[in-house]
Amino acid sequence: MKNARETGVECCLVIGGGNIFRGIAGASQGMQRASADYMGMLATVMNALAMQNALEQAGVSTRVQSAISMQSICEPYIRRRAMRHLEKGRVVIFAAGTGNPVLTTDTAAALRASEMGCEALLKGTKVDGVYSADPKLDPKAERYQTLTHHEVLSRDLKVMDAAAIALARENDIPIIVFSIHTPGMFAEVLKGAGRCTVIGDRIEKVAE
Repeated sequence: MKNARETGVECCLVIGGGNIFRGIAGASQGMQRASADYMGMLATVMNALAMQNALEQAGVSTRVQSAISMQSICEPYIRRRAMRHLEKGRVVIFAAGTGNPVLTTDTAAALRASEMGCEALLKGTKVDGVYSADPKLDPKAERYQTLTHHEVLSRDLKVMDAAAIALARENDIPIIVFSIHTPGMFAEVLKGAGRCTVIGDRIEKVAE
């Protein structure tokens, strides 16, 4: 992230909480869905604070904004304030999803990208792009270099939930999927390089 900021690119992050608690997992075990989802949102706030601490130690100025108000811990989400932070060179970390149950962090990312006028939505995940099947289970799975939003939806590719893909398509926001486990890949993708999958209708292929 520090290398990415040094290029002059304005960055904002949407943080998930699946490593701590997943609302859908709690609901599958009998919890009331809304309560489980709120617990998941609180998990994202914990991760956002951890990310803030890590970035600040690396010399990156940050602000955390939560869709659920908890002003003694972080700022409430206010779009104009978030825009001002970006103008001042800060990385804004969005926590608590959209603040509503049922909607996923993927949808929150697409929503914030739309609201903030982002040129692209980057998804850091466990694999280096979008595959036709789970590459860990199917060694013959094909990795796509480029896809359209429509292709992702029609082929039911499990990269993000359908609501997030549809929202990105509606707002003409390309999605770039890359491996979060590859050091420096975030900065490489921002430069138009690196191993990834680009989802969109108006973006050139990324060089491998």
